[in-house]
Formats: sequence, C-alpha cells, structure tokens
Amino acid sequence: MFPKTGNKFPGDEGVTFSTYATVIADILKSELGSSHQAHKTLMRWTGANERTAKNWLSGSNGPSGEHLLQLMRNSDRVFEFVLKLSHRPAVLSNQKLAEICNSLRITADLLSEVIERKDG
Repeated sequence: MFPKTGNKFPGDEGVTFSTYATVIADILKSELGSSHQAHKTLMRWTGANERTAKNWLSGSNGPSGEHLLQLMRNSDRVFEFVLKLSHRPAVLSNQKLAEICNSLRITADLLSEVIERKDG
C-alpha cells in the first residue's frame, strides 16, 4: 500500500487538485457558458455523464484520464493549461508562433488589397 502524498501536483507546489478543478471550470465556462447546452457539449466531447459534466463546470471535480484527453482535443485553452502544468512552454510557444504567423499573413494580404485599390 502506498502512503497518501497529498493533493498537490508533483513538482508544482502552487497548483492543487482543487485549483486544477477551478481553473478547468473557468476555462470551460468561458468557452461554453454554464447552460444546459454546455453540459450536453461536454457529454458529447467526452462521453461523460451529465452529473460529471456539471461537476466539471461547477469546479467541484476536475476531469482526469480519458476525459481530460478528450477535453484537450476539443479545447485549445484546456490543452494550453495542461501544457503549462506539464512545464512544456516550448510547445505552447510554437502554437502561439503559428497563430501569429497566420495573423501576419492575413494582415499582409489585406494590406496588399488596400494598396492595389489605392493604386488602381
């Protein structure tokens, strides 16, 4: 039998399981709202039952295992949060860099259109 080691994530003294559940709840509520439709969306994304989805949105419990993986597939913000907990900022930076490059491409295309209209 293993001794109980507490409710903190290893190597990250500032994040507890209750904080984890609260942050996941905040992320999910900001993306989905807190309506009945949010519960249905979470159930569809993860295959979890309605009570479990309600617990995630209330912050009383956080997802684990397969449910967390399913949420990471469907929510970029959950994915980013888990990466931060895992101390994997390089992956996060690469994702943000790709988003910035895409935004710059769109901006450059718009500028080209404006310049062509002005000259034409």
